[in-house]
Amino acid sequence: MHANQLRIGLGEDSHRLAPGGPLRLGGVDVPHDRHAVGHSDADVLLHAITDALLGAAGLPDIGVLFPNTEEANRGRDSADMLRLAYDRVTAAGYRLANLDAVVHAQRPKISPHKAAIVDRVAQIIGVESHQINVKAKTGEGVGPVGQEELIEARCVALLEKNEP
Repeated sequence: MHANQLRIGLGEDSHRLAPGGPLRLGGVDVPHDRHAVGHSDADVLLHAITDALLGAAGLPDIGVLFPNTEEANRGRDSADMLRLAYDRVTAAGYRLANLDAVVHAQRPKISPHKAAIVDRVAQIIGVESHQINVKAKTGEGVGPVGQEELIEARCVALLEKNEP
């Protein structure tokens, strides 16, 4: 495989947390006493994944495609944004090799929900679950993540060029 047939992208996002749940994460409603605040549904993981995929394909980022200044994006389902973004990635001639993501949250524990999140992400973009990996880290009680003021996610995605 030639180097120009592989492309890597990095995506990251963060959202403030506020009282009241559930927490939408990776397209799954995770039981929690807090939710992420944002213009859309504030799914920090799907936003990071979306930007990683768009970046790998050399396409405009999530803020350009789905600006928070547009009323049509208020409360929008991030799964819809991810699906539309991945459609652009495939139209540009790429397919997902794999993606690896990490969620930074003091609470809730993500491990019990990882399988559902991985399956949901794979379903949204129409790939196999083994192509998706999600990990979780706490803030160790320090900083905005550790003090439960913020949730963050980062993702790296590897795309392969489709054969002509």
